[in-house]
Amino acid sequence: MDFAALPSPLWVLGTGTGVGKTHVSACIARTWAQSGPVVYRKPFQTGVDRADHPEADASVLASTLRAPGISTENHTLLKAPLSPMAAALRENRTIDLADAAAWCRRPGEGRVLLEGVGGLMVPLAPRMHFLAWATDLHIPCVLVALGGLGTLNHTLLSAEALMLRGWRIEAVLLNPGADDAPADAVEENAALLRGFLPLPVAILD
Repeated sequence: MDFAALPSPLWVLGTGTGVGKTHVSACIARTWAQSGPVVYRKPFQTGVDRADHPEADASVLASTLRAPGISTENHTLLKAPLSPMAAALRENRTIDLADAAAWCRRPGEGRVLLEGVGGLMVPLAPRMHFLAWATDLHIPCVLVALGGLGTLNHTLLSAEALMLRGWRIEAVLLNPGADDAPADAVEENAALLRGFLPLPVAILD
């Protein structure tokens, strides 16, 4: 996968939690930083109480890369390791989705990379999930998925949901490192997905 050729701004989305969105974000940011500044943005982060928490995705990315020219930003931080809506309810807070959208749209110094939260349909507010909210931003994406058992269903459902809402998916990226999937199974899953999807399907090293 030629990360350098991916457009900016760009969403890194996933078929669910734990598929490796932050790992993929780090790979893309590292590649982009070779040709100029990169801004990594995480609009919704749960399970942390501060931006520099060691488990915050922005902190993980920054500590992993330790590269000049890459800055990290957070918008909404929530303490409970739940969906943004559930975590906000625990704190008697309401997420300002309009402000979060404006924050995402801000021009950055260099290329802009945004990372989603959980899967596509994770609730942000009553009757508003991530996919519905992010669609109005009109930013293309890559879709990160596991490599092994179960990924076909999750990936096809997620890709169809994105395409039905008019998203441009630059690629589906299978990440076998997230589920220790056997290499032969990953190759077979990638081949099957290519038969169903009208877009590139790549396997991450």
